[in-house]
Amino acid sequence: MAKTYDFLFKLLLIGDSGVGKTCILVRFSEDAFNSTFISTIGIDFKIRTVEIEGKKIKLQIWDTAGQERFRTITTAYYRGAMGIMLVYDVTNEKSFENIRNWIRNIEENASADVEKMILGNKCDLHESRVVSMERGRLLAEEHGVKFMETSAKSGTHVETAFLSLAKDIKINGQK
Repeated sequence: MAKTYDFLFKLLLIGDSGVGKTCILVRFSEDAFNSTFISTIGIDFKIRTVEIEGKKIKLQIWDTAGQERFRTITTAYYRGAMGIMLVYDVTNEKSFENIRNWIRNIEENASADVEKMILGNKCDLHESRVVSMERGRLLAEEHGVKFMETSAKSGTHVETAFLSLAKDIKINGQK
């Protein structure tokens, strides 16, 4: 059977439990939102093929469990990852502070050239926000990575974030 894509990119969604990683994944892969929270046990992945600059790119997106007790499981999944989205919840200060720990974890376990992006999720919850967009942007600048705010619920910037990360992987892979 002929290959139906030009590139295959393995992407990871990483962050604390409850920040919306699974919802972001479902929004991007199926364009749906489910507000029932089910803690991901272990790992799950979905596939979506996108077109960037005339090339078909198959995105294999892995959803890792955010709870600390699963940290040992997820280290194996860094292998082969070409892009990582670090997700925090704009209504949860601790999830934002933990992004630094996740970055350290990535530096210890992922390849040095992995593309990274920080996502501040749940940006639709204006009244509950505790982490400003500016703080998210500054954290991303500090680590030299892209930053976007998303809402899995409304779909805001979810598509844009994945396409931007995939484009960066494609560009940097051709250097």
